[in-house]
Amino acid sequence: MMEKTVRRGTRTGFTTGACSAAAARAAVLGLVHGAVPDAVDCLLPNGDVVRFAVNDGRCDGASAHAMVIKDAGDDPDCTDKAHLTADVRVLPGDAGAVRLAGGFGVGTVTMAGLGLAVGGPAINPVPRSNIEDNVRAVGGPLLVHAGLEVTISVPQGLEMAKKTLNARLGILGGISILGTTGIVKPYSTSAYRASVVQGVQVAATLGHGVVVLTTGGRTEQFAMKERPGLPAACFVQMGDFLRYALDEAVAQGLREVVIGGMVGKLTKIAQGETITHANRAEVDTQLLAGLAARVGAPPEVCAEIAAAETARFGAERMQAIGLGPAFHTALAQAVVRTLTAPDRYGDRFHLTVLVCDFDGTKITEAVCGPATIA
Repeated sequence: MMEKTVRRGTRTGFTTGACSAAAARAAVLGLVHGAVPDAVDCLLPNGDVVRFAVNDGRCDGASAHAMVIKDAGDDPDCTDKAHLTADVRVLPGDAGAVRLAGGFGVGTVTMAGLGLAVGGPAINPVPRSNIEDNVRAVGGPLLVHAGLEVTISVPQGLEMAKKTLNARLGILGGISILGTTGIVKPYSTSAYRASVVQGVQVAATLGHGVVVLTTGGRTEQFAMKERPGLPAACFVQMGDFLRYALDEAVAQGLREVVIGGMVGKLTKIAQGETITHANRAEVDTQLLAGLAARVGAPPEVCAEIAAAETARFGAERMQAIGLGPAFHTALAQAVVRTLTAPDRYGDRFHLTVLVCDFDGTKITEAVCGPATIA
């Protein structure tokens, strides 16, 4: 039976920020001309001008309403088809001012560390500037004598936010308005990478001086059991983005880093890969065979491990001959040696590597320097 191949599309889409800017521009045009247009040409942060369809346009002279439906292209984005909505009202006597607010479905920032005002809407700096640029581009006749207040809302935002890491970052009540270029590339990693960096930034504000990096949900649950005294915001699911997470930890001055993982990703890290995606590099099973030999595995077992396609095979083979804990300890120590090498991160932080099995049960750990977290 042939394995089914999933074909990934290549059609680009638009960010929540770009759609918000388009809705805001359309609403302001409604105030200027007396009717909200059915389509609007919007300037994106990357300099492109793109035409967006406009829905639910209405205005009454003092306020206007417009909505743009997000098209994420072929990207499997949880905010695809979100209704990015702008309500704009005139502020008499506040000439030249453009004020931005978050409405229903746009998250509220409740923790420091995101570069956004605590208590304000989770509208990132680039989309914020892009919305204002589009409002000013068409709102000149109004801004001579009055200001404009732009409220961005997303009716489905509360439900969509449950599929994001927003709550972990202290963004409550909705989604974030994001996007640095305005364009969403299919299966891009930029949004997730940005969330990893933000997670480390938030962890740095909590006063514990530590961030716990894990490769996914199972390893995070394991790490949380190992570090029960830490708040959830100290834990960041870094996925494949170790380099970005560690670089940000250094930039934020964090003195302790804990990495929780299983044999596959840890092998990638031990062999020097700091972007650990499966497509970036193969697992070095020769490295694993060397570790197996070091802890006493017979030559025939080491040969089997070297010839295998996966790191998991090596882990299970070593477990079967009673050397599983020693093998995983050697692997964890190899991770520590690689990351604390002088040409990597040296002594910039104290490092602990926690290792669990595929059921999330602890096998071992390795440390570099004196531990500071119980």
